[in-house]
Amino acid sequence: MPLPSLHKHELLQREYGQSTFQLVQQLRDIEDRAERTRRAQQIVQMIFWLQPTLRDQPDAQQKVWNHLFEMADGELDVDAPFPLAAQSSLAAPQRVVYPSRGPKLRAYGRAVEQLIEQALTLADPAEREQATIIIGRTMKFLYRSHNKENAKDVTILKHLRELSGGQLTLDPAQVDAQNLFEFTPNGRPAPFIVPQPRQQERGEVRRGGGGNNRRDKQRRGGKKGRQEPQQPPQ
Repeated sequence: MPLPSLHKHELLQREYGQSTFQLVQQLRDIEDRAERTRRAQQIVQMIFWLQPTLRDQPDAQQKVWNHLFEMADGELDVDAPFPLAAQSSLAAPQRVVYPSRGPKLRAYGRAVEQLIEQALTLADPAEREQATIIIGRTMKFLYRSHNKENAKDVTILKHLRELSGGQLTLDPAQVDAQNLFEFTPNGRPAPFIVPQPRQQERGEVRRGGGGNNRRDKQRRGGKKGRQEPQQPPQ
């Protein structure tokens, strides 16, 4: 039996079961055509009874009858409701090419390496920097998921330089100050607000003076509330 037929038989046995496959094989031994047709119809009904979800598929009847024809090695001489023919969709699968090497850093996988390769093709410096930030943010998330611990930004930057051959770099101070590698609900890095010393100083003076003002008010209020005892009328 050719290799494609063996492959088809294996797929159909897994789909319909070994018992159904043997019943179809036995149809060829029935000499009476009418009896052979009746048995084939019973097998089709049994398949739909065992797998009712098949009825929802388009052209389900024709598909099952063609599968019977395949399981009978193309020697099913019956009065079928459809022309019986082998289905080309059951051809032997093509060989899948597996990667010859694994990722350099297991925590990030091959997908991050592919993102870095795409980022290196960007000619615009601003686009490359934005892509580098997104890749670094993704690497930090994957590092947490793989190692079950947080990663410092300097570690992510080191791995990013290693995977890109030193071509993708960022300023560590900027990454740390603006939280560029942290996710927020809207998918953007956490906002960074530059402190303003003058406002802080005014606030401290205002807060510091506030307490003195309250104490002064208490003193004034105490003096105002204190009254001289009145002399009884003469």
